[in-house]
Amino acid sequence: MDNDASTGDRVEIRTEKGVYSGILMPKHAFSREGIVLIKLDSGYNITIPEDEILEMKIVERIGKRKGITGKAPRGIGPKIALINTGGTIASYVDYRTGAVHPAMSSEELLFSVLELSGIADVEADVLFSVLSENIKPKHWSRMAEKAAEALNSGKEGVIIAHGTDTMGYSAAALSFALSNLNGPVVFVGSQRSSDRPSSDATMNLLSAAQVAVSNLGEVAVVMHASTSDDYCHVHRGNRVRKMHTSRRDAFVSPNSRPIGKAWPEGVELYDHRKKSDGDVEVRPDFSDKVALVYAYPGMSEDILDSILSRSDGIVIAGTGLGHVKESLIGTLKSHIKDGKTVVMTSQCLYGTVNMNVYSTGRDLIKAGVVPGGDMLPETAYVKLSWALANLDGGIAEFMRRNIAGEMEEARYL
Repeated sequence: MDNDASTGDRVEIRTEKGVYSGILMPKHAFSREGIVLIKLDSGYNITIPEDEILEMKIVERIGKRKGITGKAPRGIGPKIALINTGGTIASYVDYRTGAVHPAMSSEELLFSVLELSGIADVEADVLFSVLSENIKPKHWSRMAEKAAEALNSGKEGVIIAHGTDTMGYSAAALSFALSNLNGPVVFVGSQRSSDRPSSDATMNLLSAAQVAVSNLGEVAVVMHASTSDDYCHVHRGNRVRKMHTSRRDAFVSPNSRPIGKAWPEGVELYDHRKKSDGDVEVRPDFSDKVALVYAYPGMSEDILDSILSRSDGIVIAGTGLGHVKESLIGTLKSHIKDGKTVVMTSQCLYGTVNMNVYSTGRDLIKAGVVPGGDMLPETAYVKLSWALANLDGGIAEFMRRNIAGEMEEARYL
């Protein structure tokens, strides 16, 4: 084995299982001992145990020629910020235990996708490193402030690397917290970590970078459009939902269309908001006294009363056109009279709430429940959380209005 190979060199490795050619990648904090990590021409990263290597030879000294010495190249072109919050896209597999761990350095993320330097001058920063199920409203505030700071300091765009499980919540949150966007804010994640042969991390990240240097003036989510590596969809940040636990094309835009498509070489945007002039305005506060409640046949008045007693407002994912069982209406009416806000969405996801069709819906309207239109339940939850933290009054009217593209008159069903 050629021990003179440096990170970034193109190498050819021969084992009993075959011959592999690619870029020698740096080992990260979670790499086990005795492995070699290379990026294949396909973009996939693979690890090869050192004791299985029969021969490794240097094909091209890319690393030494470009001066790669352990710090990822920033690149040339538009300046963008890469904000790392954790998640699978910034995680690695511990091949000893099989567990996935978050990377603690955005430098690792940059170095794992060297092609980023061909799209933009990327400045990476770790804001925090948490699994997305641990994200709280306070994290949304920090993301919003960091994104606004980057754009107002001259960055052309912002990429936020985020775990996929709650990425829709965070993207929706920033769509309300940020206004007058003078550049794109692009959330990106991956369903499979960078070290796995089937990882979607590289294509998603490169496609997100293309969106980040475009004329988009809103918050978006960029993820695989299909199970193949053909292109990614660009979703409006408050219209997107994760619809599968593990597929690479898990993200869709219910009741809407993606606002574009992107791939590592370019981007095509459709009906989108273009970036504005002037500074980004940020109002980053969110209330943590909001609940998202799923209506179900056995829900009791006591349970609903308990939730409302501890909340300033709730969003209900109701059945069908936006219903709960009749016995709950009195409880809702009582708390609404006490100043609580109750917003109705549908757990059907596709279609819109219409509470004028059946008597139960009409009774809910009389009780003061606010129809949520075709908003996703989680988007309505985030919107109400923002409204309660930032508005002195008029919450119900605010929830009925389209603020950042979260509600649409025309739907594509």
